Amino acid sequence: MPDDESAGWPSFDNLAAALEARPKFAVISNPSSRHLDVATAAAEAGCDLFIEKPLSNSLEGCAELARIVQERALVAMIGCQFRFHPLLIELRNTLESGRLGRVIGARAEWGEYLPDWHPWEDHRQSYSARPDLGGGVVLTLIHPLDYLYWLFGGVDRVRAATRPVPALETQAGEDWAEITLTFASGVIAQVHLDYLQRPPVHRLCVSGELGSATLDFQKDGLKWQMNEINDDVSETSVPAGFDRNAMFVDEMRHFLHCVATRQPAAIPLYDGIEVLKIALDARHAARGEPAHA
Repeated sequence: MPDDESAGWPSFDNLAAALEARPKFAVISNPSSRHLDVATAAAEAGCDLFIEKPLSNSLEGCAELARIVQERALVAMIGCQFRFHPLLIELRNTLESGRLGRVIGARAEWGEYLPDWHPWEDHRQSYSARPDLGGGVVLTLIHPLDYLYWLFGGVDRVRAATRPVPALETQAGEDWAEITLTFASGVIAQVHLDYLQRPPVHRLCVSGELGSATLDFQKDGLKWQMNEINDDVSETSVPAGFDRNAMFVDEMRHFLHCVATRQPAAIPLYDGIEVLKIALDARHAARGEPAHA
């Protein structure tokens, strides 16, 4: 927050002092490897929680946080702004209506050149590049894993391969990932993530028995192609005036509404834990290690 906008607001240089002021809710937006320490302390102090994705870089402590949230009837929401993208919402609703028939498979691709993210800093020292802060492409670009879980439910099997891009010189050594998810529903999805593509690419394609849908997040367009009629193509664009920041505003409005009304959040802590398990299973699979217990 700029200094002129934060004037008059209390500020603290340590967590204990901040919690002594009895805040109503806490926004957890520090590096993800440190999310749970702050979130758990805030929950124990009775704060509702907005936790930026991913929930953590480890499952350790997740069950304890979930216990506190449940026992104290707290609102806890994971910050995954793409669930508030109008075209992704339209895609989900239309899939549920059966327009594509039985969904067979999906492919999500997201690639962005890491040095372009924050040109004012050395990308090699950024959160996204550092394993000690929870970086690496699988956790940093976790959104496709989240919205595929939102669309298709729980995952039975995860296979993956990852590799570094030497020219990027990241400490995480995980700059490129290919992930295959087999959902309990039978849907098979492929997810590609990378720190290399320039210009950025972010799209999702869903294929069903009756046709396919392609959502291009970069071009803000959703296209439906039905199989039986070659020229049966329809396209939707985002509403006039939509920009990327609108998703963040909408998710925060939703969280504040849940805090005020004590309603469950649209992206509950449970979802954050389940999606984190998928991401960590992908990392384990890429290393030839067993999945989480």
